[in-house]
Amino acid sequence: MFDKSLLKTVLVEYKKDFVRKQWPKEKYKWEAVKWFQDNWDVNASDFAEMLTLSLSKTNNLLASANNFPGAMIQNFAKAAPEEVRGMFIDLFNEGKEVYERVEGFKMKSAALLEKYGNGAIQHFQNENAISTYLWLRYPDKYYIYKFSEIKAVVNKLKSNYRFRKGAYADNIRNFLKLYNEICAELRQDEELIELLKSQLTESCYPDPELRTLTIDVGFYISRSYSEMPAEEWRPRDYSPGLSVDDWVRLLQDSEVFYPSSLEIMKRMKDYGGQATCTQLSIKYGETKNFYNAGSSSLAKRIAKKTGCPVMDSWWPILYVGKNAGDDEDGSFIWKLRDELAEALDRIDLSKVQLYASTGPGEERGYWWLNANPRIWSFSNLAVGEVQSYTLYNENGNRRRIFQNFLDAKAGDMIIGYEASPVKKIVALGKVSAGQDGERIYFEKVEGLTSPIDYQTLRGCPELEHMEVFVNPNGSLFKLTKGEFDFILDLIREENPLRAAVDTTVEEYSKEDFLNEVFMAEEKYERLLSVMKNKKNIILQGAPGVGKTFVAKRLAYSVMGEKDEDRIEFVQFHQNYSYEDFIMGYKPVENGFELKYGVFYRFCQKAANQPDKDYFFIIDEINRGNMSKIFGELLMLIERDYRGTKATLAYNGLSFSVPERLHIIGTMNTADRSLAMIDYALRRRFSFFNMEPGFESEGFGRYQMGLANETFDDLISKIKDLNEEIENDKSLGKGFCIGHSYFCGAEKCTEEWMKAIVEYEILPMLSEYWFDDNTKLQRWENVLNGVFQ
Repeated sequence: MFDKSLLKTVLVEYKKDFVRKQWPKEKYKWEAVKWFQDNWDVNASDFAEMLTLSLSKTNNLLASANNFPGAMIQNFAKAAPEEVRGMFIDLFNEGKEVYERVEGFKMKSAALLEKYGNGAIQHFQNENAISTYLWLRYPDKYYIYKFSEIKAVVNKLKSNYRFRKGAYADNIRNFLKLYNEICAELRQDEELIELLKSQLTESCYPDPELRTLTIDVGFYISRSYSEMPAEEWRPRDYSPGLSVDDWVRLLQDSEVFYPSSLEIMKRMKDYGGQATCTQLSIKYGETKNFYNAGSSSLAKRIAKKTGCPVMDSWWPILYVGKNAGDDEDGSFIWKLRDELAEALDRIDLSKVQLYASTGPGEERGYWWLNANPRIWSFSNLAVGEVQSYTLYNENGNRRRIFQNFLDAKAGDMIIGYEASPVKKIVALGKVSAGQDGERIYFEKVEGLTSPIDYQTLRGCPELEHMEVFVNPNGSLFKLTKGEFDFILDLIREENPLRAAVDTTVEEYSKEDFLNEVFMAEEKYERLLSVMKNKKNIILQGAPGVGKTFVAKRLAYSVMGEKDEDRIEFVQFHQNYSYEDFIMGYKPVENGFELKYGVFYRFCQKAANQPDKDYFFIIDEINRGNMSKIFGELLMLIERDYRGTKATLAYNGLSFSVPERLHIIGTMNTADRSLAMIDYALRRRFSFFNMEPGFESEGFGRYQMGLANETFDDLISKIKDLNEEIENDKSLGKGFCIGHSYFCGAEKCTEEWMKAIVEYEILPMLSEYWFDDNTKLQRWENVLNGVFQ
């Protein structure tokens, strides 16, 4: 939502400037879309040439002094045309959510930069560039996203949509919603539509949905916003005519200023003399309506008592006001009238309550607790572990803000913050026992998967009056419920709570495993024992033995249920890095930001449930540079070092791998292109050989269930083939054909079996026996002969 009257004000100026100023400079946008539509052909034989031609009219949309995404994507297309073609096919696939496509395009661009960047430090394929591609392809649906521009539009139009640096997914979704709302308003402006039509030529896209016009209006707002005068306090031509002395007398009149009225006044003064009702509610408690309705009722009593002039609203008797900025919580700011503010300085408000008292069911307190990581650390505490904090320092002196230590009581909630060099909220806790004269005791309730940076909090106007910001010297600081809830909302944006346990989660037992996985019971028991003993295991074997399938079902069988929330799955590749796996600095809108990797986040998640088993599955584990990916975790993943703390270089936080987190890797032994795993990592894993399961009881039951003679004959020939592969000195057991190629069919048809032989088995044999055409031809005849 936004203030439509403000948009109408902008459009008055926009229409005045449109023909003379705006169109001559911005016509190229409509021409760029028309040109792209006329030349885009994703199936072009020379994709790179077609891409360069299609983008040739975009001008500064894809290039500026320090940003040139257009040139970079064209260079990538010349170096790897099929990869870039696939990127655009995926980006333009409307069957997927838009942000997933944007994120996928960025990730693939990063991979191309590694291969073809020629030393370039970034690929420039950010949300702005990628949204431009989407707009060019679908100009009746998308707009061009630019963070600085959308922020200016939000400010000018007083929109309630929030845009935060780094929150790309929410930003793009909110951006599309806001611009759709603006576009809907433009379609109601017939004068504007006629102006556009009068300027369109054959070289321009006709813009029937006015999406490109919406982009241009947004651009106009962002450029004209800084030229508009700051809003003044209003009403300018009204005064209640009350002097400072008049206000002093009124403040001392209990029939006019009730206790709740004095509380509002004291809180306004404490906040700096001006605030929104929302800000007062967050800082001091009570509802927004307490301040809104309370102020109006007070103004009515003043008017009745004094006979002062009254406007159509009551609040101007007490305040002047103006619309709140986008960076302020609430919609309208009140400022105490000068005479009233001075009168408040003359009276004693010491007995007036500053913070709202807690009511029934709201007895819990809220605190911010600093930890000095040089002395102790929240990250070093396990979930459920209790830590004590002394009320006196080593010299016997009281801790700063000593009253807070006395007021904290069992059950109060704690925001756990680690001071320099970490400077992040890293945990949630609770007071487990109130002070006993020497110490208070608190318990760690949750470690944060993604810690919250101090500067993020500092940038929130809702928290600017928080005790720890006003007077940062100390250890334990009071939070209002509003401040705690606001911080908790920030935490939950990055650290969502695990969903409540679903009672319908399907149970899974050893019997279920043996029914699904064609493995003997003795081998399953051996596999289970090896994994529990080592904590880390690699399932290695030939293609088609079901390594990935087994990995997930092994996890299910240990958990006793199909709880997907306790399983994480990744696949390694040559460009996978420590920054993806653990943490690292990634480019954001205006620089770089520390991002936490998938394994780091999963370990923190597992640490919050130390009584549960968690499973991290790494497919194709030997395709990555594992020493580089694991870094200092090479030690921490060992069974004997589980729970041992190490300080991570990037953020200075302590980190450990939970006791009950298991790592399951899979490795294809038939891939000649992969180097062996280095010894340092090899000794930290047990290696379990997976073999074709044609002889297992499970596969036998499956085969009998199909009751197909051709299938039986084909399996017999595959067994013979595996025997020859196993006896081949250049191959061996690790190259045998797995049973999973022949599983999963809803119906066993000859077409299905022929497809497996023609498109899966024979291409693999041609790789195996690339230098022995006679043997390859013989087995091609044998396998195809099954169907004759």
